[in-house]
Amino acid sequence: MVTLSIDSSAAEFPTSRVRTRAEAEAYVASVCFKHGPPKLLGIELEWTVHHADDPRRPLDPEALISALGPHAPDSLVPGSPHRRLPNGSVLTVEPGGQVEVSSLPTSSMTSLFDVVAADADFVRRLLGRAGLVLGEQGTDPWRLPQRVLDVPRYAAMETAFDRIGIDGRLMMCSTAGVQVCVDAGESHRVAARWAALHALGPVMMAMFANSPRLFGEATGWVSTRTRSLLRTDPPRTRPGPVGADPAAGWARRILDTALVCLRRENGDWTAPSGVSFAEWIHGALPGAPTRDDLDYHMTTVFPPVRPRGYLEVRYLDAQPGDDWMLPAGAVIALLHDESTVDEVLELTAPAAGRWVQAARHGLVDPVLADTAEAVLELAVRRLRNLDCPDGLPRRLSEHTARRLAEARGRAR
Repeated sequence: MVTLSIDSSAAEFPTSRVRTRAEAEAYVASVCFKHGPPKLLGIELEWTVHHADDPRRPLDPEALISALGPHAPDSLVPGSPHRRLPNGSVLTVEPGGQVEVSSLPTSSMTSLFDVVAADADFVRRLLGRAGLVLGEQGTDPWRLPQRVLDVPRYAAMETAFDRIGIDGRLMMCSTAGVQVCVDAGESHRVAARWAALHALGPVMMAMFANSPRLFGEATGWVSTRTRSLLRTDPPRTRPGPVGADPAAGWARRILDTALVCLRRENGDWTAPSGVSFAEWIHGALPGAPTRDDLDYHMTTVFPPVRPRGYLEVRYLDAQPGDDWMLPAGAVIALLHDESTVDEVLELTAPAAGRWVQAARHGLVDPVLADTAEAVLELAVRRLRNLDCPDGLPRRLSEHTARRLAEARGRAR
């Protein structure tokens, strides 16, 4: 699940210029929310990369290039063959040199986890031979943000985000997460599944927060990664609209979001400040936008849950070792069947919308702690009846009990 899914109805839309806002909104809704029985799953794992002898030392791009060899993406090594990893996953590199492993979609949780774990271990060994190690937190705890990828997209984004503050650079260069991808579902259930993933956000963030440090010091936030994301560019990074018609709400948001990249042949993609895609349609910039421009613009909006044909959960911090299986397994279990989705919506109601409280206080917040206890108990029960790796329900139960006990101890 590494590219935007385009469904068959997209063929009804012109590939040339986008003429009206209504046409653009209809296109966005059609490609971002594909309907059908929920079957496929995907995982994307991201890590910061450090020198084993001194994790505080700035990353040497040549060491990373040498380590990845033919698996390096074209953004890092122009002309690279960019070979898939041994089990079929795709390896990409983020602006600050973070590496990401993205699975192919599959219907089996056990198969998915086995493949991703094996490819993650392969990347770990590749880096290890070059004296590099994977970070184990959601933010780089020590280094200043430093862009490794010299490509027009990230140069333009850096320019746009620097107008707001440092958090854009931190988000691009110093953060790492676990992303879980699930199908949007049947048309009559899309709104409920969309709402459930958003309602789960604060609870899951609090339970799996793993980024308390930045520049060698405690930030006072349990998920500094989330703090950086929310502060990067709020219209672009805040949680999406939740309502009866998420596709229409998302389409409106896409059209009203300012351009952050304006692709040009000269390599300078800097966009004029504050011009939305809708304003471009209506003549705010020279030349009319095309459907391809709209596809690209959609890739520059990244809230905690993003529709890409499927639903991409982006609110989880990176986890140490193979602990990524715990939040990933919980999300998959809680979205597995529609009766569980409805139960999630009931259980999470007290904590819905507590994004900032979750990122700052985590499970010390009593509402989040109580809700997390109920939600994760449900996830454990559901996992026991699903195709999942041996021992995963027990591990999730033990992790939940330990985190809750630690948080409630601090709250006394």
